[in-house]
Formats: sequence, C-alpha cells, structure tokens
Amino acid sequence: MIADSIDERIGRRARDRPDSLAVVAADGSLTYREMWDRSGRVAARLLGAERVAVLPASDLGSVVTVLGAIRAGCSLVLLHRHLLPDHLASVLEIGRPAAVIATERGRTRLRRLGVTGTLTSPDDLAAAPAVPLPAPDEAGELLAGLTSGTSGTPKLFVRSRRSWSRTLDRSDEEFTVDRHSRVAAPGVLDHTHFLYGLVHALTRGAAVDLRPLESWSSAGDVDPTHVYTVPTLAHDIAVSTRPGLAQVREVLSSGAFWPRSGRDALSARVPGARLVHFYGASELSLVAVDSSTEPVPDGSAGRLVSGVRTRTVDGVVSVHSDMLFDGYLTHPDHAEPSDGPVNGWTSVGDRGEIHGGWLFLAGRSSDTIVRGGLKVEPLDVETALRGFPGVLDAACMGEPDPRMGHVPVAAITVSEPVDRTALRRHLRAHLEAPAMPTRVVTVTALPRTARGKLDRPAVLAMIATGPRS
Repeated sequence: MIADSIDERIGRRARDRPDSLAVVAADGSLTYREMWDRSGRVAARLLGAERVAVLPASDLGSVVTVLGAIRAGCSLVLLHRHLLPDHLASVLEIGRPAAVIATERGRTRLRRLGVTGTLTSPDDLAAAPAVPLPAPDEAGELLAGLTSGTSGTPKLFVRSRRSWSRTLDRSDEEFTVDRHSRVAAPGVLDHTHFLYGLVHALTRGAAVDLRPLESWSSAGDVDPTHVYTVPTLAHDIAVSTRPGLAQVREVLSSGAFWPRSGRDALSARVPGARLVHFYGASELSLVAVDSSTEPVPDGSAGRLVSGVRTRTVDGVVSVHSDMLFDGYLTHPDHAEPSDGPVNGWTSVGDRGEIHGGWLFLAGRSSDTIVRGGLKVEPLDVETALRGFPGVLDAACMGEPDPRMGHVPVAAITVSEPVDRTALRRHLRAHLEAPAMPTRVVTVTALPRTARGKLDRPAVLAMIATGPRS
C-alpha cells in the first residue's frame, strides 16, 4: 500500500478546515487556507527545480517556503545556523541547489559566511501567481540534510518523500496529535526534529506554535496540548516557572539520551502528560519509542515501532525498515546518493542489544559526542586545538551534563603558556558553536594505556579536577 503523500495529507486538512489555525509564530499566524494558498504560490516559483537550499527560522515565511518546496517536488537542502564558512561552501557545492532561500536575518548571516550568489526571500517567492501543481514522485528526494562525518565535516544525507510518508504513518500510530491539538515546537526549524514536528502536526490538522518557550502564556487559548522537544529544552521546561503547561498531555522528545532524572523532573512539572522519547537518527528515521506509560526497562532506548527490524553485528546495531535514508551526497560530480542501506540494512554505529522487542543502547562505537541532540566529533576539536601556537597535543571527549546530555571538554599539553582569550577566539573561528569545549585544561602529559592508546577515562578525570577555561 502506498501511503498518502505529505501534500495530500496537509491539502486535505486545508480543504476540510480552511479557517482553522495552522501556524502561529513570533511574526503572526496563518489559517490552513492562508498557508495552503501562500505555499502554492511558492511552489509555482520552484517548479522544475531539483533542489533548493533553505536556511529556515521559526517564522511564517520559512513554513510556507518549506511546504511550497515539498509541493513543487523539490528536495530541501536544509542549512543550519551553526555552519562554518568552508562547510557551507562545501554543502552548496555538493547540493547544487537551484536557489538559496532565507529570511532577511538569514541572508545577512549567509553573506557574512561568504555566500556571494543570489539569495532569495520567502516573501518574493510567495508573490508569484498560483498555477496547477503536478503530483510529485513519492520515490523522489525530499530532504538533503546535514549530519557529521567521521571528521566532523558535514555530509548530506538524502531522505525520500516515501520515507517521510512512512514515518508519518508510524507517528500517527504512536502519538496522539490530532485536529484538536495545539503543538508547541519551540526549537528552530533548521533542526530536523522540529521541522518534522511541524510537518507531522500539519498533516494531522493541528495548530502549531513555533514561538520560543518564554512566549507561552497561561491563557487557555494558547496552552499547548503537545510539546515537541529535545532533552535540553525539556530541562528548561522542568526548571522554569512559566505558565501555560496545565493542558500538556504529551511531550515528544528526541535527540540525545534523556536521563531518567530529567524525565522525572519534567514529569513533576507536567504531571498529567505522557512523556515519549523516541530513538532514531537522520539516516534511520524512527526506530524505537520509550513511553512513560509503559514499563520501561532500565537503559532501554525503547520498544521497536511497527515494521522495524534490528540486529547486531559485533555489538553494533543495524536497522531494517521502509523509513531509511537513500544514502549520502559526497561530491559535486556525483548526483546520486551513495553508501546507503545494503539489502535494506544500515547502521549509524550505535552499540546495543535487542531483547523481546526492546532495544537497549550502550553508546556509540565511535567517540562522537551528542550535545543537546547535535553531533560533535572530538577529532575536529582536537585538530583545532593543535592548530593553536604552543599547543603540542590535545584530547577531547564528552562530559556528562544534566541539560545537554554531554558537552565537549578537552585537555592539552603545551610547549609554552597559552593565552586563554586568544585560544577561545581561535576555537570560535575553527569550530561550529556546538563543538566549542566548555572546559580546556592544561596537563603535563596525556595518559595512555599499556598499549599506547589514549586513556580516555583517565583524561576525563583529569579534566574534571581542572579549572574551567
């Protein structure tokens, strides 16, 4: 059975309930009729384009641009605000978008990062006249998003329209979002979790609130019933005194590992809500769901969702489903994605076990750090540190953090005293914001194991006792 497309799902809501609220953001609101009309005008301008690059914000223009690109059959090259200039240049070279679209603030940022070509405004796109739109190919590409490679350099992973449609089906099965829901998605739409939350809510006919946490009110007409979040934002909600939480009945979290203490704190803040944490990845889509309404074994990533199979090879988890990505775009001369699933199976290097339909994770096979849902490669941090005058060697690893899950910290050996202010400036110029270490400690030597490998637990212990840089 072929699932309904994203266009068909949202279009049906627009026809059935045209005057219902679709989206509210800091810059205003749109009904389903208004959103469908504006996105159709955007689609008219984008027809025929294979890919368009978008640097979205949590505003109405970004919403209609994303939806318009989907309706036009374009693939979204999803840029994000943490990109470094050379990474951005590489993404645009490999993705070869027909247009680069951003808000006024986003266009200023892109110019500062070195983009010299034409930049398009969402408002300009929406000014086009509407035209009949053909039905896009469900097997076609929907998203070329960014994920870190082993060196930290972003890679473009490709997801098809069918992959997203199948994931929407699983979300319909697992979550309680419907046309009576008001879904808060307070994170920026350049994060695929919040972009997906927006799209899923719209396919269900819900009203979506994109405003940040501090905009929530105690007024009954703006209380969210559902909250899309990541553990960092969940932490902020748990410790806040903000009103507007009385009606929350479901919290949908993804990203970094969510410590049990964090869940307990949020549960106390929204005692009537069902807390749902789902495990997946850019390449895997939805894999397992951990719900507070079910008996959750300690250390579990969750119960496998329908249609997902898993296996382990040398302790590394592989996944088989109809929601997987197609592969990576790695070179401007290679138009088709490569290194995708083999015989329907793929892995992102997570270690774990499967017992009785439950997935248990035990960390990554690599040293990748997940900071608030964003990946940080220690090699990138170590390379940047070693590039500063006077630094002889460096080691970076993740330190547990109650809000972010883990944060990068580092130890260095030096040949001469290091100017800490200059070091921070150097790191800011060479690292994306999530990769900035919260602590850099100078040690006399980096401890090694008997076989000469870096003794990471010993290094982390040394860092924990050193001063914050």
